[in-house]
Amino acid sequence: MAAKIKKGDKVVVLSGRDKGKTGEVLQVMPTEDRAVVRGVNVVQRHTKPQGANEGGIIRKEAPIHLSNLAVADPKSGEATRVGFKILDDGRKVRFAKRSGDLIDG
Repeated sequence: MAAKIKKGDKVVVLSGRDKGKTGEVLQVMPTEDRAVVRGVNVVQRHTKPQGANEGGIIRKEAPIHLSNLAVADPKSGEATRVGFKILDDGRKVRFAKRSGDLIDG
């Protein structure tokens, strides 16, 4: 099945403690159905010094389940569902069902 959420997409969080936040997808893990989104689901890791790493408290984004994310509409920025269509030149592209705009042009 084709991926509805890809690296570089703007997404909206639908549920959880970060509900309503938007961010860019940094990494998608399709086998785990999870994605890492910039500025969303930020956790603190307490690390020991190892080699060049000084250690201390490090803030980083943790993966979030794909069911809690929706692609942001290119026009309004609101959450939208994703559809697929084939253009005249034979390319399969994603489009936002809310506005009908192409997501990956």
